[in-house]
Amino acid sequence: MRTALLTMCGALALLLPGAAAAELPADFLQGPSPSLTSGASVRTAELPPYLQCVPFARQVSGIQIFGDAYTWWQQAAGRYARGGEPRVGAVMAFRPHANMKLGHVAAVSKVLDERTVLLDHANWSPIEGRRGQIERGVKAVDVSPAGDWSQVRVWYDPIQGLGTTAWPVEGFIYRSVATSVPGRVSAPALAVPAPNASVAPAPKPNRDVIGEIIRAAR
Repeated sequence: MRTALLTMCGALALLLPGAAAAELPADFLQGPSPSLTSGASVRTAELPPYLQCVPFARQVSGIQIFGDAYTWWQQAAGRYARGGEPRVGAVMAFRPHANMKLGHVAAVSKVLDERTVLLDHANWSPIEGRRGQIERGVKAVDVSPAGDWSQVRVWYDPIQGLGTTAWPVEGFIYRSVATSVPGRVSAPALAVPAPNASVAPAPKPNRDVIGEIIRAAR
C-alpha cells in the first residue's frame, strides 16, 4: 500500500503545474537509464539513440559549432558574434547547472518582447515518456534581476507551463561572423622603402676560405 501511494504521489508531481520537483529537462538524463528485468531486479541498460540538443540547434540556426552544449559559448569566441540580446536565429547557450552537466543550446525563433522569446529546441521536455523530442515555439522568459537574460525559465511540457527553475544562461550566439578575434596578435607589417629612396646593397656572404683551399688542392 505504501509503495502504491508513493507511486501515485510521483505521478501527481508530474501533473501539477509549478511543481519544482517535476522539472527535469531531458538533458538531465545523460547516460544509461535503469530498466526492469525479469524477477523484479534492476540493471542498467543502454538506451537507443535519440536526438540531442546540439545537432538540432546547429541545423536550425546554421551555426557550425560541434561538441557539448556547454562548450559552444567559448567555441563561438572569435568565430561568431555574441551578446546578451535575443535575436531571431540566435542560439541561447545555457550554462551547466545542477545535474544538467553538459549545458543546453536552443534557437530563438521569435522575440515577443524584451523579456520573452520563443525557442525551438530538442531534448528538453520528456514528451509521452520519451526524451529527444523536438519542441517548436515554446516560451522562455528572462527572470534575471538585472533583466540581462542571464537567467531564464523555460516551458516544460509535463506541467504544461513554465518550469520553476531559473536556468543560468551565458548569452546568445549570433549567425554573423565576429568582427574581431580576441587574443589574436596581428602579424607585424613589412617595412616598405619610400619612393626613390636609396637602398643599401645586400651584404656579400662570407667567403668560405677553407673550402676554397680544399677545392684548389684537388
